[in-house]
Amino acid sequence: MKITLVNHSDTLGGASVVTFRLMQALRALGVDARMLVTRKSGDSPFVVQAAPRWRSRLPFLAEHLDIFLHNGFSKANLFKASIATCGLPLSQHPLIRQADAVILNWVNQGMLSLDEIGRIAALKPTLWTMHDMWNLTGICHHAGDCPNFTTRCHDCPLLGSGAGPHDLSARCFDRKDALYGGAGIRFVSVSSWLTRKAAESSLLGKRDVTTIPVAFPVAEYSRPAAATRASLGLPDNKKLIVMCAARLDDPIKGLPVAIDALNSLNADAVAVFVGAIRDPHALDGLAMPHIALGPVGETTVRAVMAHADIVLSSSSYESFGATLLEGQAAGATPVGYTHDGRADIISDGATGYSAGTDPTDARALARALTRALTQPIPAERLAAGAARFSGEAVARRYIDLLARDAEA
Repeated sequence: MKITLVNHSDTLGGASVVTFRLMQALRALGVDARMLVTRKSGDSPFVVQAAPRWRSRLPFLAEHLDIFLHNGFSKANLFKASIATCGLPLSQHPLIRQADAVILNWVNQGMLSLDEIGRIAALKPTLWTMHDMWNLTGICHHAGDCPNFTTRCHDCPLLGSGAGPHDLSARCFDRKDALYGGAGIRFVSVSSWLTRKAAESSLLGKRDVTTIPVAFPVAEYSRPAAATRASLGLPDNKKLIVMCAARLDDPIKGLPVAIDALNSLNADAVAVFVGAIRDPHALDGLAMPHIALGPVGETTVRAVMAHADIVLSSSSYESFGATLLEGQAAGATPVGYTHDGRADIISDGATGYSAGTDPTDARALARALTRALTQPIPAERLAAGAARFSGEAVARRYIDLLARDAEA
């Protein structure tokens, strides 16, 4: 079987990392799986860049100019919206033409238009894995407290003065509705929470959505540390609380809430931050001893997690929460809010500690951290909880789903 996985990048962002892992897991089972991307950063021979960078930039710029013209010329929310009006002609690409099936993933930022997705689905059996809420809203990737996606998007908060009953979000919502009604696309959600959100939406509420978690290399993260604490710049004889994200000071990641919670602790511990921080003053308010390692490769992430005592997620929302799973597989106790996809990872007191469902409640997060520090969950129990997310288990579920569709 030949499967082409389509994603914006192979390494940049959470959806890219887990899509690449899924490709690897499929290949390990004998599937001829390859990735088609617009931004290739790694060196895998099984990842193909769809077009020269300049060619990929054209639809990206055109789409964001359109959003800019419709949101009152505001930069504030420019990159929080996607409209899929422009993209590359990937239905003509050899990897699509030669595939037995196509798995779409995060295909925004000018990679694919909705029209082109329809053309791909007309050619090949197509699954679309949802990594956030964009598939079930008009233009946003997370609806927050906005209920419009349950009926029909309009008066979008991201459009400012450009919002209205027939605004850009409403038009994009209608285009998605038309596509979903005729394309025969099967949707996959990466978490139970996202599946529930899909059920609440008028776009996907009556359509078949299958929950399959992200593929995860459990065995790789379960191995002993590949580097010493000293070589990683980490202190000995201190408990380590690790927080990891592509960009830690992205407002979604809840860094100020994490700082408030950490400042409430009375513990001989060090906070370790892994990932980019754009604001040089973002950690100025943190009283606890801390280390910022900056962006690092996956090998270093695995080594850090192997030494961690706690892995922390303070995000306002996560469709899944892969960094918690990384820590869990390595033996670090996960701590985070569980109003979203993180509930699939954290079973309170069994595979982690829940801070509840209010992602602004720093006191609840501090209480969960204190429990994790004083009552760490045994590493073998954490590893057992992570096993169900193994790459092989997840890849087999995709193969089975495609096989059922082929028989239908």
